[in-house]
Amino acid sequence: MIFDLKEVFEREGAAQTVSFQLAISDIELDGAYPFTSPAKVTATAANKTGIVSLSIDTEFEYSRPCDRCMKPLSDILKYSFEHRLITTLCGDDDGDYIETPDYRLELDDLVLSDILLELPLKHLCSDDCKGLCFKCGKDLNEGECSCDKRTIDPRLEVLKQLID
Repeated sequence: MIFDLKEVFEREGAAQTVSFQLAISDIELDGAYPFTSPAKVTATAANKTGIVSLSIDTEFEYSRPCDRCMKPLSDILKYSFEHRLITTLCGDDDGDYIETPDYRLELDDLVLSDILLELPLKHLCSDDCKGLCFKCGKDLNEGECSCDKRTIDPRLEVLKQLID
């Protein structure tokens, strides 16, 4: 989606809004396709006292298993992002601004990178999820298993002979 911002840059107090859907269901993360719906995107560019700011609101369905117990999780995630736009960079520090020399901005790549950077690193069904037993695979949230939890590091196995 190309966002034409010429009017916003040229007229102080101007604002422009676009809404669209971004197809993200074909994006693979960690061997899965967690995006189950297109992202609904609303982007608003506003010129306030000569500074053009871009506000982006997104909403999409996200489905992924819990990282500890593998229960399927599904949720609607909503994110908001802010960016400052300029027509030309004056210095080397371009981390705070997005350059739009022809007053046009490709929103698809910007929104996608914002979403991917905002996703949580761990996906848990609850903060106190106990996960699965590393020996038998039982879900420890449903109760304890009967596995022997005492494991000895193979490098220290020789020291056990001293105790026996």
